[in-house]
Amino acid sequence: MLQELGGEAQRIDRLTGCGAPDAPALIAGGETLTYAELEERVAALAGWLVSQGVTPGDRVATWLPKTVTACLMPLAAPRAGAVHVPINPALKRAQVAYILTDSGARLLVTQEIRAGTLEPGDVPGGCRVLLDPPRNGEGDQPKAGGGGPPLAQLAGPPPPPLRGGPPPRSGEDLAALLYTSGSTGRPKGVMLSQANLWVGAISVARYLQLTPEDRTLCVLPFAFDYGQNQLLSTWAAGGCAVALDYLTPRDVVKAVERHRITTLAGVPPLWLQLSEASWPETTTLRRLTNSGGALTEPLVRRLRALFPAADLYAMYGLTEAFRSTYLDPKLIDDHPTAIGDAIPFAEVLVVRADGSLCGPGEPGELVHCGPLVAQGYWQDPERTAVRFRPAPSASRYGGTAVWSGDTVVRGADGLLRFVGRADEMIKTSGNRVSPTEIEEAVAATGLVLEVAAFGVPDPKLGQAILLVARGDGKAEGELRMALKRELPGFMQPGRIVWLDALPRSPNGKIDRNALRAEHGA
Repeated sequence: MLQELGGEAQRIDRLTGCGAPDAPALIAGGETLTYAELEERVAALAGWLVSQGVTPGDRVATWLPKTVTACLMPLAAPRAGAVHVPINPALKRAQVAYILTDSGARLLVTQEIRAGTLEPGDVPGGCRVLLDPPRNGEGDQPKAGGGGPPLAQLAGPPPPPLRGGPPPRSGEDLAALLYTSGSTGRPKGVMLSQANLWVGAISVARYLQLTPEDRTLCVLPFAFDYGQNQLLSTWAAGGCAVALDYLTPRDVVKAVERHRITTLAGVPPLWLQLSEASWPETTTLRRLTNSGGALTEPLVRRLRALFPAADLYAMYGLTEAFRSTYLDPKLIDDHPTAIGDAIPFAEVLVVRADGSLCGPGEPGELVHCGPLVAQGYWQDPERTAVRFRPAPSASRYGGTAVWSGDTVVRGADGLLRFVGRADEMIKTSGNRVSPTEIEEAVAATGLVLEVAAFGVPDPKLGQAILLVARGDGKAEGELRMALKRELPGFMQPGRIVWLDALPRSPNGKIDRNALRAEHGA
């Protein structure tokens, strides 16, 4: 099927036709849907959206855990010609209110417990709130609060299903807005087209070598591009997606066993938790994938020892270009810190400030070109102009490229390695220092469980280096001795803060802004 689909930009809702009609496509909320049933439910949900007055171009927001509706909306909204705006269920009312207002959402689909937290003025005028019923006793339970009637209790007969969709649309038509916090300012709505989502699904399914026999455990938030693609790439391959809201790592272990999961995607903090969990001697896992941050070498070694029969895919991506690189799992044992090379249908260049290509071993900015480049930031031309600029002259694609702001280096072996974010680089004693390099050195000592490095104002150095670590503070002396052996003087931390746990962002990453605000004075 993948060979037949190729990289052609098509309507994302056609993923319902990629699997055998009687093959399982989705397990969520106590239900199992075949591909034939997936098509029926997407058609019904799209028809319902049209019956609610949704017209092409309207934004439809979801603020849901992993219900069936949450899984279907990425396909149903585009079929109705609408733009899906998934909101992370971990967000609070103030962030939700901002996204609803900024996106101009016409409809919010949520659950009663969440609707009840919204205050007057949080939902902009012209936006209706409708409720998705709780999932067979799982997850959120209803309570008194705001919101409209549940979807299942709307008056009148069910609207006709929408099978063919509106008149043929261009692959460049907007299909989704994914809000990403970035490092500064308000969250930005990244505009993804039908083609962006389609090509991304095909690309990932291809390089992960997914098949109809694969089962993907979807643990990451669907508001996260990497999380949503768990669904889309699995369906592109004709496999089965299993949606899971988990509370503890043990929940993930049990779900892998219960559903015979073959594919598990995570971010580094989740992999760290899972590596510390109790696993059976053998599992059905065939591939592990990581994005949203670099894996440290000790964590790579731990995962490889824990899951020797599974391929480990290290990946690099950013919402503005979906995904840029992956490392062939055959190379990870010898190159555990590399991020590999471009994924299918992407072109990745390493360039100097003037746009010329860097040579091997020369750090430069990663620039992503090709059909996975998003359309910019929703109603934000200023920040769009900073990140989305003409491609370097060396690009074979041309057009608009994403200038990531990330510094990488291509080694003599042809593999890319992450150096650091330009806006996170520490400037100390006249030196530019990558926090990633310090964090990797700290992790390699084995004396901490997690760590984040920052530059903080210092009258003599410009910036001093602050470490915030999870672990036993009694090991500080040993840690400092180890770092003195491994790092030059200007890269030594001035202060180390020890915590029992590091705060998380809604996507599960270490919340660097919170750490900087609390400990960076």
